[in-house]
Amino acid sequence: MAEITAAMVKQLRDETQLPMMECKKALGASGGDMEAAKQALREAGKKFMGKRQDRSTDEGRIGVYASVADSVGAIVELQCESAPVAANDEFIQLANDLARQLATGPGASTPEELWAQRSPSRSGMTLEQQRDEIQNKIREVFRLARLERFDAPCGAFVHMAKIGVLLEVVGGDDALAKEVCLHIAAMNPQAASKADLDPQLVEKERATLAEAARKEGKPDNIIEKMIEGRMRNFYAEHVLTEQPFVKDEKQTVGAVSAAGGMQLVRFIRWQLGESGSGNESSAAAAATAS
Repeated sequence: MAEITAAMVKQLRDETQLPMMECKKALGASGGDMEAAKQALREAGKKFMGKRQDRSTDEGRIGVYASVADSVGAIVELQCESAPVAANDEFIQLANDLARQLATGPGASTPEELWAQRSPSRSGMTLEQQRDEIQNKIREVFRLARLERFDAPCGAFVHMAKIGVLLEVVGGDDALAKEVCLHIAAMNPQAASKADLDPQLVEKERATLAEAARKEGKPDNIIEKMIEGRMRNFYAEHVLTEQPFVKDEKQTVGAVSAAGGMQLVRFIRWQLGESGSGNESSAAAAATAS
C-alpha cells in the first residue's frame, strides 16, 4: 500500500479546500491516487449535499450576460443559503458563467439542461461539476431558481447583486443599453411602451380620473381633455419610454434612446427571491421624444 505522506494530504487539501482528515481518508482509500481521491471526495460531497436540498435558499445573486453587437442576452437567478456565500468569488463566477453559457451556448429551458452544459471558465468541466466542487467546499445548497434568454441584441445591468435587468434593443450600443438598464433597475417601469401597458390598468386609471373630475364639478365637454393631460403623469410613472431619465430628468428615456439610435423592445427586471417570473415587457417600443 502506498505511503500517504503529509505533503500528499496538504496538496489534496489545497486543491479541494476540504478538511485535512477527509483528504487523508480519501487518499488512504484510493491507495495514494490523487485523482481517484478527488473523485471520491466529489461523490461524497454530492451525496452529502443531496440530503440538504430542503434547506432554505434566501440569499444569492442575479447573473447577466449581454451584447448588442453579438445579439445575445441572458439572465439567471442563483440562490444560496447565506449572504457571505453570495459574495464569495467562486459563487459570483458560477452565476456569471451560468448567464454567459445560457446566452452564448445552445440555450436551455430548464436548470437541469443548463447545468449539464460546459463551463465557460473551467476547461473540461460542466457547470454542474463546477457547482458541485464549490458546494463541496462551502457546504451550502445552491439553487438555480430562474433563467431567461433573449436571442437578440441586448443590454444588461445588475444592482448590488439583487436586482437584475435584461433589455432587448434594436440599434445603439452596449454602453447606452446598460444606461437604460440602470434606469429600469432604479425606477421599475411596468412596460416598455404605452402599447405594452395592461389595457385594464389604463382604463381603470382613466375611469378614476374621470370620476375625480366630475366631483370637481368640471363640465363634461372638458373632462376628456383633462383626462388626457393627467394621463401623461400616469404614463411617466409606468412606461419606460415616458419616464424622465434617471440621470437627466429633463429628457425622457425614449428621447435619450432615440438620440443614441436605439429602440427599446422588451425587458425583464428581476429581484432576488421575488415570486413569479419577473417583470417583462414584450411589445416593441420605439424610442420617441416627449
